[in-house]
Amino acid sequence: MDHRALLALDATSLSRRIAAREVSCRELMRASLDRIAALNPTWNAIVSLRDPRELLAEADACDATLARGEATGWMHGFPVAIKDLSDAQGLPTTSGSRTSGGRIATGDALFVHRMKAAGAIVIGKTNTPEFGLGSHTYNEVFGITRNAWDAGRSAGGSSGGAAVAIALGMVPLADGSDFMGSLRNPAAWNHVVGFRPSRGRVPSVPAEDAFFAQLGTEGPMGRTVEDVARLLCTMGGWDERAPLSLTDPLPEATSPDLLAIEPGRRIGWLGSIWPDLPLEAGVRELCESALVRLQQHGFDVQPCSLDVPREVNWSAWLRLRQMLTGGKLRAVYARPELRALMKPEALWEVEQGLQLTGAQLAEASAQRTQVYHAFRRLFERFDYVVAPSAQVFPFPAEQHWPQSVAGVAMDTYHRWMEIVSPFTLAGLPVASVPVGFGAGGLPMGLQLAGPPRADLPVLALAQAWERISPWDKQRPPALARLA
Repeated sequence: MDHRALLALDATSLSRRIAAREVSCRELMRASLDRIAALNPTWNAIVSLRDPRELLAEADACDATLARGEATGWMHGFPVAIKDLSDAQGLPTTSGSRTSGGRIATGDALFVHRMKAAGAIVIGKTNTPEFGLGSHTYNEVFGITRNAWDAGRSAGGSSGGAAVAIALGMVPLADGSDFMGSLRNPAAWNHVVGFRPSRGRVPSVPAEDAFFAQLGTEGPMGRTVEDVARLLCTMGGWDERAPLSLTDPLPEATSPDLLAIEPGRRIGWLGSIWPDLPLEAGVRELCESALVRLQQHGFDVQPCSLDVPREVNWSAWLRLRQMLTGGKLRAVYARPELRALMKPEALWEVEQGLQLTGAQLAEASAQRTQVYHAFRRLFERFDYVVAPSAQVFPFPAEQHWPQSVAGVAMDTYHRWMEIVSPFTLAGLPVASVPVGFGAGGLPMGLQLAGPPRADLPVLALAQAWERISPWDKQRPPALARLA
C-alpha cells in the first residue's frame, strides 16, 4: 500500500486492515520511520527514537503472531511514542529537563502497559516543555517542537510533540496529559482531537502522591473522535494503586457501538467565560461559526455564564497549582547544582509554593468547590457547555509565551491559557475539537465539556460535530510536499 495512503488512515481503519492482513505491521513501521526521518528534523515531535532495526524486528514479530492466527489487541503493531513525562521501560524520561540526569525507566506507566497489552510498539517519546510547564513545547534538552501547519509557530503544549506527531502522520494516535489544557491547546493548534478525561478516569500509576494530585490527568489524542474514544477505553479503568480512580467501567475498546449514544441537544456557549477575559481577534468568531452549524443540525445553543468570579477561579488555580508543582519539584530545587538548570517558570512555581500557608490552601480548595458547583448548576440547564480551546492563535515558536492578549498584559507565564482552568478545577471531561482556521491560516479548537463522568457523551457530541464538519480530510501543507 502507498505509504502516504497508509499513514493517512485513521487508527480504527488501520486496526481493521492489520487484522485482515491487508497491511503488514512491518509496512506500517517502515512507513512511520520514513515519515519521521523526513519531517522530524524540522518539526521535532519525536525524541529518544529507538533503533529502527529493533523496531522493524518487533513489527516482524507482530506479523508472525498474526500469521499464527493470533493478535494482542486492537493496537496490534501500532507504532506509538509516549509523552516524555511518563515512563516507558528502557527509554529515558527526561521531562524535558537537564536535571533528569538521563534516567532510564525501569518499568512502564500503567497506561503505557495497557497500550502495550493492546498491541502497541513503543518507538520513542514525544517532546514536552520542561517539567510539562507552559503551553509551548520547548526545552534545553531537545529544543522546540514546531506547529504542524506552520513550522514558524508554536505547537502548543505540554503535549505538543504528541499533537504534531499525529497531525504529520508519524504515529496514528498518542497519549498526552492535561493539567492546564495540555491535551486541549496543542490539539486545537494542530487540527486534531484532544480529550481530557474525567478526573480519575485514567489512573496515574506510579504516582508519588495518590491523594492531593487531582488536577492533572493522562488522556488520548487522535485524528478522529472514534480513535480517541478507543484509546480512552484502553488507557482508562480502575486500579487499586490509584484509590481515587473511577470504578464505573468503560466499554471494550473494540466495541462496534462505542459511541452509539445520542448526544444531548442543549449546549451552553460560555464565550470567553468572563467578560474581561481577553481573546485574540478571530477566536470567538470561529467558535461561534461552528455553533451556528450545530444549530442548523438541530442543536439548541444558548449563551450562558459561569456564576463564579474570575478572581475566585484564578486564586484557587494559582495556589493549588503552586502547591502541586512546587511540591513535586522541591527536591530538585533543594540541590543548588540542579536548581541552576531549572527554567525561570519552574523556579517561580517552587518559590511561590514555599510561601503558601495551610489557611491559603484551605481557602483555595473551598474556591475550587465554588467552581465545581457553578458548573453543576449549569448542567441543570444544559447537556454540555463550550468555550474556545485557547485565547490566542499559535504564536512565534521562538517566543516563550505571549506577553499580552488583545492588548492586555499577562502577569504570569500561563495566564494566557486561563480559559482552560475552570474545567480542570471542576474535574470535567473535555474534548477539544477543530473548528477551522483564522485569517492567518492557523488552526483553532473548541472545548466541549460535560458533567463529571460523562466522558462518552462528550465524545458523542464531538463525533456529531465531526460528521457535520469532517476536519480529518484537511492535512498540513508539509504532507502535500512529500514525494
